[in-house]
Order: sequence, then structure tokens, then C-alpha cells
Amino acid sequence: MTLSEHHLLEMIIADEQLTPYFQPIVDMGQRIIHGYEALIRGPQHSPLHSPKRLFETAMQAGSLVELDLLCRRLAIQRFVALRLEGKLFLNVMPTTLLERDFREGLTLAILDRAGLSPERVVIELTEHLPIVDYQAMRHAMAHYREMGFLVALDDLGAGHSSLRHWAELRPDMVKLDRHFVSGIDISQDKREFLRSLLDVARNLGCQLIVEGIETAEEHRCLWELDRSLALLQGYYFARPSAEPPRQVSHLLPNHGLSLQTPRRSASAIIKAVAPVSPELPVLALAERFRAQPTLRCVPVVEAGMPVAVVRRHEFLTLFTNPYSHALHARSRVAKIADRQLLCVPEGTPLEALSQRITDARGLQQEDFVFVDVEGGYLGMGNIVDLLREITSIQVRQARNANPLTGLPGNILIQETLTERLRQGRSLVAVFADLDNFKAYNDSYGYAEGDRMILALSRLLLSRLSDADDFLGHVGGDDFMLLLSGEDWRATCEKILTDFAVLVPEFYRPEHRAAGGLLGENRQGQTVFHPLVSLSLAARPVAAGEVVAPPQLSAELSELKAQAKRRPGNTLFIDRRHSGGAAELPSSEAPKSVDSVSSHSSTDC
Repeated sequence: MTLSEHHLLEMIIADEQLTPYFQPIVDMGQRIIHGYEALIRGPQHSPLHSPKRLFETAMQAGSLVELDLLCRRLAIQRFVALRLEGKLFLNVMPTTLLERDFREGLTLAILDRAGLSPERVVIELTEHLPIVDYQAMRHAMAHYREMGFLVALDDLGAGHSSLRHWAELRPDMVKLDRHFVSGIDISQDKREFLRSLLDVARNLGCQLIVEGIETAEEHRCLWELDRSLALLQGYYFARPSAEPPRQVSHLLPNHGLSLQTPRRSASAIIKAVAPVSPELPVLALAERFRAQPTLRCVPVVEAGMPVAVVRRHEFLTLFTNPYSHALHARSRVAKIADRQLLCVPEGTPLEALSQRITDARGLQQEDFVFVDVEGGYLGMGNIVDLLREITSIQVRQARNANPLTGLPGNILIQETLTERLRQGRSLVAVFADLDNFKAYNDSYGYAEGDRMILALSRLLLSRLSDADDFLGHVGGDDFMLLLSGEDWRATCEKILTDFAVLVPEFYRPEHRAAGGLLGENRQGQTVFHPLVSLSLAARPVAAGEVVAPPQLSAELSELKAQAKRRPGNTLFIDRRHSGGAAELPSSEAPKSVDSVSSHSSTDC
């Protein structure tokens, strides 16, 4: 550290010349941003712009605690100013927790002034110095948990951080260092190591966060490795930024798992409950609760906007002694109402509402208020109805899912297709079918055939990107995709390219070298069957185009037959019905376009 850097650090702290940056932490299962890690940057074009150099200088100058507390305050204030959703992950040094913050409650005071609940904050223990007093650290962590904070251990496997920290401190979350993720798609050892850590996390009741994801291949590998691995972070999603993204769903595979058919809105559980005014006498509300024994919660609405709620149980506790009636005889509802309420916009998906309630641990969320787009009161909902609705959907999905892949089966496919066509939006229906699969199945056995079908289902899922994309398993080796994005053709091309790389792994070396195997055809003759290939038949449907589901299914069947006549991995596109393009004369041969990788693409 130079004297000039020491002086510069003093100026930076005195003038608060620091800029909070935020990097999203992504919930892969929910396809939403779970929260943001707050990072800090020094002044631009300054030798202390880098956080690493900034904190090294502060350590040498004995100003580490002071800098840490300033960074924390600025991050909280900026997080609230940006109105970011989800949780705020705050990098905090253990030294600070054990000293001033623990003693003076500084973080809680900052949150209170900023209007941010502790339940939305994760204290992320980051190390510039090793932890030496585990007993004191456990005591401090228990103290912060009692106030509503979650605690995460940062960079497991790097620096001073070790498995001992995990075992001694039992954090709510652990972040795995980038080293164990880099190149995981090509390293079997790293995949096995991560599987072991996932087992440890599950046994300890801890959430593992994998950070440092930089490539699509690493992301896809993690998703295929373990679906329970929900929280991810890295440059692949977004770099730290002063203005971070609000959604990253376009980068996530749609796990086909929008199995709701159609996607169910939480509006289905709205109940009409007459609101009360803040000026209503408390005794009048008491009479209403007495007359309506099933009334759980009453919204308090002012000028059409919900401002509070009164919950039956809490309200009745006001009248537990003989003097309660006289005490509240002249009181108004505004005096006793709870202004901590959860407002749910109409149209919110059921799964998104469930996640909000799970995250908002500090609020009593048995009941919540539905509002319109302008925040006006619509009705009430409760968690019992929410769970009942979600359970009903899950049971129905399980009953109608394909038993091999777990994907939506024929009934759900037809219902989804019917609903998408009814909505009148543009889409592309794609039928996927394996060629030469029977010969492979006969030669290698049904177990290996099922393994190939499962691999194809995972490949298809990993290539879906739009939030409305859908994948169903018709049966056997047939799949149906409904694609919504404008880049649907590129998606199909990538699927074919990936499959061409994947399929040789399922053959023995001699069959791989020969490019196929000998087997009987449907006439009982012994013939040579090339390696299994994939045919995709695509039928674009323009916005507003009127087409019945049976008609579309029949057209896809015809297109599939055309695709299967061509060797190799093939994409066959019907352009006669898309965007008003002229229909080709029936006598005109389909037009070929350039091949991609090992497959050919054909337009009709």
C-alpha cells in the first residue's frame, strides 16, 4: 500500500465514493431471480476501483471494519432504491459481526431506516481473515437468525473457507467456489464431487448455491446433473451491474414443466370478502366476526386501495379480559389493523405466489389480498386454498404424465395445443420422431432403448428457452414441442446438432465404426440400419390463424412422413401456412436448404 492509496482510501470512506453493484442469483426451478448479491466498486479510473485492491488497502490501513459497514449501508440503500425483488445477499466479514454490528445492531438499524425486512436479507460470510472463535461465531449467527436473517457461507473451498466452517456453523446456505464449476461439463471428477456436496447439503438441511457459471455448457450440465440444484450465479446469467437485470428466464431451460394446461393463475382462488373502512368502529367489526364464524380475515380498504388487514385470531385476543369491551368501545379499525399485508396482482401464476409466500417468512401469510393492475382491491385468498389448488394440479399432471419421462402425455398435450390455438398467438408446433429406432431397440434391448428416449427428452428440455415453450411425450419415441420464440428454427437446428453428437455414445464401438448395424426390417429381411437419427416436422401457426387441433395434428403427421423419407437428422418445415406465404404447387418438389452439422434441413 502506498501513502497515496492510504490517503485515497480515507477520502473514499469519508465522501462515500463507493458504488454498489448487484449480480442476480437465479432460481432455476422457479425460472425467477431468487435474489441479488451486493458487490462494491471504488471510484472509476481509481487504483482502488477493484474491490480486491480496495479491501486489501483497507486491511493494511486498519480500516476493514469501517469499510465493511459503509459498503453494507450503501448496498441496502441502493437495493431499496432500485426496488429489486427477492433477497439481498450482503457480504459481511465475521470480524464485523462479532464486534460493532453484534454489539450495536447496526445492520438492523440500517434496514429499519430503509424499510427493508430482515427476512429479505442473507448475511453472506466472506473472509479476509480466518475464523478463530467458532463458539462466538455460532452465538452471533443464532442472534441474527432470531432477528429473521438467513446466513450463507461464501466461496466454499477457497481461501480460509473449508468444510469445517460448514460443519461448525451450519449455515442456511453455502456458495460453492467457481473452481469446482469451471469445465464441469467435461470433467467427470467435478460432477461426482458436486453430487457428494449435494448429498451433504441435503443431509444438513442446507441450500447449495453454485456460483461462477460462465458458459451455456456448464449451465446445461448442472441442470441435467440434479434438478434439486436450484440456485445458480455467474456471468452466464449476468455480470455485476449498477442496474442489474430484473429477469433472466430467457436463459433458462423451460423444464417442460409448465405442465399446467393452461397455465393456472392464482386468480382461481380469489374469494369475495367485503372490505371495511379504517374508520369503522372496532365493536362493529367484532359483531361481524361474531355473526360470521368462518370469516378468517377482513381487508381494510381506503379509497379503493387495501391498506391493512384484520385477522380473526389476533382480533379476538383483544377481547380476552373483562375490560376489553370498554377499552375498545371508541376505537377505530385503523388503530388495531395490521399494515403488514401481502398484495398479489391478479393473474399471478400459482407457483409464483407460492414462492413469494415461502420467501416472505416474516409476514403472516395465511391470508393475502388480490389487487388489480392499479393496486385496487379485488378479493382475498388464503394459503389453504392455494395448496389445495396446487395439489389438485400436480395430481392431475402426474396422472396424465408419460410414465417413462414424466413429461405431459397425450391428454395434456391436446389440452395445451387447444388452449394455445384458442389464444390466437403465433406458435410453431414441432413433431419429433426417431428414425431406425426399432432396429436399435431390437438389437440392444428395451432398457437401452428407454435410456435413449430419456436422453432425447433431456436434450429437448435443455433447448427450450422461451417461458411459454412446451414439451410433451406422445409415446414411444415421439415428442411434441410448442415453440413461441422467434428463434424457433435455430432451436430446432441446435437440437439436431446436439443429437448427432449424442447418439453414437449409445452404440458399441463396432456399430459406431460401421455407422449402423444389421437387423431385420418389418418384412423380416436382414438389412443394414444406419445409426438412429432424429426427424423434426415443424408447422408454423401465424397469429390469428384459425386452425383446429385435429387438422394441425393431421398436417404434422403428414410432415413427419415427409421428414422421415430423408436420411440423417432432418428438419422439415411447412411454409405453406406461415405469414401468408404462397402455398407451393403440389407438383413442386420441396426446396432444400444448406445442411447444418450432420443433418439436412428441408422446407415444404
